[in-house]
Amino acid sequence: MIKIKNQQELAAMRVVARKTGTILHQVASKVAPGVTTKELDDYAAELARKQEGRCAFYGYHGFSGHICSSVNEEVVHGIPGKRVIRDGDIVSIDFGLVYGGFVGDTAITVPAGEIDPEVQRLLDVTKECLEASISKAVEGNRLGDISNACQVVAEEAGFSVVRDFVGHGIGREMHEDPQIPNYGPPGRGPVLKAGMTFAIEPMINLGVHQTKTLNDGWTVVTKDRKPSAHFEHSIAVGKERAEILTVPDTHYADL
Repeated sequence: MIKIKNQQELAAMRVVARKTGTILHQVASKVAPGVTTKELDDYAAELARKQEGRCAFYGYHGFSGHICSSVNEEVVHGIPGKRVIRDGDIVSIDFGLVYGGFVGDTAITVPAGEIDPEVQRLLDVTKECLEASISKAVEGNRLGDISNACQVVAEEAGFSVVRDFVGHGIGREMHEDPQIPNYGPPGRGPVLKAGMTFAIEPMINLGVHQTKTLNDGWTVVTKDRKPSAHFEHSIAVGKERAEILTVPDTHYADL
């Protein structure tokens, strides 16, 4: 069942989501050659404590990180550790925060140093996929319209859409109904209503769409080991347009 949040609940979600978006962008600003993913993780944990929140991923089904840090061919769920970020890498950071009884969830992929122009295009297109999907999160549309908008943008650009992992509803729980694929035909699925809150998160691959989970049980990589990008916002369906909830404080909004 898709939960519809009332105005009080939406107000609480705006608070946690802004904190989440701000922390994500603060951590992303530290991505640079020579930095380890563990250092990014430690910084996220420190920022969450300062915001008096709790990292949503830490301990989730045994996950050991405060963020998911996925480098190059890693699609999602990378475990922070000793890996040193190199010049030319791309780093996807996924971060969730619990505060005030609600959850915020957001992700971004950023370059470290100078990256290949085709990989930069992958990042740009994935961000466009997110924007296209969010534009369809309007009352009266159907869930499939969100999914289809992402697929059209990605495939017209020559990239592929990850099928094995999808977006989701969000609220008091990190994962609520419905699941939100990043592909599929338009005009299908539940009719959207104002007050529904979703985490929309396109995962777009440079090569094939197939993925594989590594032996650590978490890290998902592309089957052909080509790069993957991941962007995510928590949003609220609106009557005329969606409201992006995980907007960072203005000072950090330029990433």
